[in-house]
Amino acid sequence: MQSSKLAKKIRRIEITSNKLVDEIFSGEYRSGFRGKGIEFDNIRQYIPGDDVRNIDWNVTARHNKTFVKQFCEEREMNMFLLIDMSRSNSFGRKKELITEISATLALSANRNNDRVGVIFFTETVEKMIPSKNGKKHILSIIESILEFEPRQTGTSISNALRYFSRIEKKRSVVFLISDFLDVGYEKELKASSSRNDLIQIRVIDRAEERVPAGAIFTFEDLETGETVVLDNMKRDLEIKPPDAGYRRNTVTIYTDEDYVKPLRQFFKRRGRA
Repeated sequence: MQSSKLAKKIRRIEITSNKLVDEIFSGEYRSGFRGKGIEFDNIRQYIPGDDVRNIDWNVTARHNKTFVKQFCEEREMNMFLLIDMSRSNSFGRKKELITEISATLALSANRNNDRVGVIFFTETVEKMIPSKNGKKHILSIIESILEFEPRQTGTSISNALRYFSRIEKKRSVVFLISDFLDVGYEKELKASSSRNDLIQIRVIDRAEERVPAGAIFTFEDLETGETVVLDNMKRDLEIKPPDAGYRRNTVTIYTDEDYVKPLRQFFKRRGRA
């Protein structure tokens, strides 16, 4: 992609995503995710009713007055986007939607001063961007999504999750963004969910879930190149999607809908919980 065209596309995504972050996601994002603990903030003089367990005995002894430690929630978090770049995501608007969702999540995290890292995967892990914070870093991530050209065509969610577990020991908020057209990753999903706050974002085209009646169809698997002929003259055929694992932490977004609504509803549910 030419540099001027790329810059315009990055700017358009940045403007669109920033608007959504300002109007919608900033509050929901903050309330939907908690920090990793509490950290020391300050020392002040004791007030009746304070928890005696917070008394700082060293300071109290030096000043001959009772002082207590104050704590605040440690808000800064570590976020990773695990983005499926397999060929099946080139169908319809899936790649475009994945880019916009990733940009919005990354900008929301940056607004909260959280670190953001990215893993691009197909049947193997093809690229990893270590987590950092800062606007320049986020724009670099958006550019990488737009420019990335995968070497492989298939999908292996299990390989991506195993790789992430090896390289990142810190508990993280993990957004696994994929169409989940894969099988056999349940063990890795369970292990990663036990160590991290793992959210699955399923981006899918409705044409991948329904075959209309009245014709003979020839389908090509975008990842393997194999073709299948289906005689479907009698009735509509519903295609059951692969099990995306822990449904409570799964958001399904269709390419013909505004992705803002399902994400906003998800964040609100988490905030209430």
